Amino acid sequence: MHRRLLDLLAEPGTRAALRLENDRGSGDAVDEGVLVSTATGRRYPIINGIPRFVEPENYAASFGQQWNMFREVQLDSVNGTSISRRRFDAETGWTDSDLRGRWVLDAGCGAGRFAEIAAARGATLVAMDLSSAVEATAKTIARFPNADVVQGSVLDPPFRDGAFDFCYCIGVLQHTPDPPRAVRTLVATLRSGGRFAFTAYGRRPWTKISPKYLLRPLTRRMNPATLLGIIRRGMPLLFPLTSALFPLPAIGRAAKLMIPVANHVELAELTREQRYDLAILDTFDVFAPRYDSPMTWQEMERALRQAGASRWEFRSRVPVVVGGAR
Repeated sequence: MHRRLLDLLAEPGTRAALRLENDRGSGDAVDEGVLVSTATGRRYPIINGIPRFVEPENYAASFGQQWNMFREVQLDSVNGTSISRRRFDAETGWTDSDLRGRWVLDAGCGAGRFAEIAAARGATLVAMDLSSAVEATAKTIARFPNADVVQGSVLDPPFRDGAFDFCYCIGVLQHTPDPPRAVRTLVATLRSGGRFAFTAYGRRPWTKISPKYLLRPLTRRMNPATLLGIIRRGMPLLFPLTSALFPLPAIGRAAKLMIPVANHVELAELTREQRYDLAILDTFDVFAPRYDSPMTWQEMERALRQAGASRWEFRSRVPVVVGGAR
């Protein structure tokens, strides 16, 4: 971490200031050390340059495994596409000039697919994840001196209120135990007038009767390695089958509902091999998380109102894509 980050960090829960002790590093960088709460005396380690505010094992463990294993699959800088950049632009609406030199929080960074975009645009970026995916993100954004990584929770972020100019949380809220609370806590990290962009799975009356949700009570209890092994063994059959069925106008829609394989046939920029790896990653992502609670746009709006957001606008209601300001 860079020492500048100390101005933003605060103890989860108490929001007390933190004192840096036993630090080791070079120049502005802190590679190892301890952050000590000035209120409770609790100690939070800095390991491999990453401040750690949560227990190593937590409900997001499967995400840590998938992002460290498949770190490069969704990175534009590796796959040679602009898929992540286009999604970031569509779901945030922010320009290079908006982000340059501003404090930006990536809440739930995964392997850093969006973090590298924000950092490349000159944001003073803090990428946060609950899981060991922070190790993957640290590798992804290591080339950016304007970026830091923190291991913390979106339900209790380790930052002082009003620390950031921008905050985005893309595809993460539904995987927390309490999505509305996550919305409220993330809005609180923004200064007055600071801007947010949130994306969550959308819920319709029939959402929970899809094969994905009917199978999840079993798959989420599996050992992740076992689940991944099943997906890998099935993919040589399911990938060509869904590649043939999914593009068909009528049959394809029914097939996508009935065959729970995340084969993104629409991503023509990817090679077959890249799309195959993405299918394994995203199918695992469908079935492994402990929590998967889609929101309605009304629930999102209620949470934003409770958070004291001053304005917001929905770009989509299913999925829920919303941007606004505190």
